[in-house]
Amino acid sequence: METQAAAAGDFRLYRAGDIALQSGRTFKDMFIAYKTYGSLNADKSNVILYPTSFSAQHYDIEFMVREGGALDPSKYFIIIPNLFGNGLSSSPSNTSWPNVGTRYPNVSYFDAVHVQKKMLLELWGVERVQLVYGWSMGGMQAYHWGALFPDAVERIAVVCGTAKCSPHNRVFIEGVKHSLMADAAYQDGVFTHYPARGVRAMGRVYAGWALSQTVYRDEMWRSPAYGSLEDYLVLYWETTFARRDPSDLLAQMWTWQKGDISDNTTYGGNLSQALSSIRAKTLLMPGAQDLYFRVEDNRREMEHLKNAALKPIPSVWGHRAGNPAGLTEERDFIEENVKELLLA
Repeated sequence: METQAAAAGDFRLYRAGDIALQSGRTFKDMFIAYKTYGSLNADKSNVILYPTSFSAQHYDIEFMVREGGALDPSKYFIIIPNLFGNGLSSSPSNTSWPNVGTRYPNVSYFDAVHVQKKMLLELWGVERVQLVYGWSMGGMQAYHWGALFPDAVERIAVVCGTAKCSPHNRVFIEGVKHSLMADAAYQDGVFTHYPARGVRAMGRVYAGWALSQTVYRDEMWRSPAYGSLEDYLVLYWETTFARRDPSDLLAQMWTWQKGDISDNTTYGGNLSQALSSIRAKTLLMPGAQDLYFRVEDNRREMEHLKNAALKPIPSVWGHRAGNPAGLTEERDFIEENVKELLLA
């Protein structure tokens, strides 16, 4: 079932109904907020799925959709499904009692991609996807598509993402998560009021990980908007996460930390088997100086992939290199390689 989102007007809601989650919980009345670009062709062979990243909504990533670019709406039917927990799709902030607070049924990537697949079939009759493209948590979803639906996806482009959240990555998220939870507003697993101090602390912790040391050493963050490092931390990083409900942020961090394409009954935790089962043409594009999705993680995954290319993004912008808003060279590099993948 599909409904129009009255408030925003530029996206629609797919009502998936009651979904049995991987955890054994049932998510009542689950829904995906999505936006489409371009037109579906007659044989339904031009679909690109572009899932969102941590805390992002489709507004934040749709700049990559443009004529002449890799995600060209004049050629492809591009669908951005908002990931659960981002405040538009089913999230703690829009889920009703009794599934609130500590009773919220956390959603895995496994759950997310299965509902996405259900949506494609029910709304458009699409059984096979030309490409799943994603950055960060979006890239992890692309990896899950490749492993869980090997016959349903032609290509995956994983930008600054991995098949499994690494131990070091989990530790990074622990620091971010606990800076938010340390606020006095967080009591017994729920926020009793808005955690302003925790959100500010979270933004500052995140700032040290999302960009490389080079960016800070050479003051590459400077712009007319940011006259000092303090300006940058306050006006960019604190503001970035202040846009979102804190419970939503924690829910997506749960999804992120649990990310593992082999954590299911199909693969039983055997990551190498899950990787070797991917038949999609695979493009791995880690950031050369990403501090938490490391090039080495992708290099080790490559040992088990059958049809893959590893092309690190030559950039000092760390994790941000994979989301190249305002980064011309990084965007050109990503789009050139994705275009090549689409022709393969």
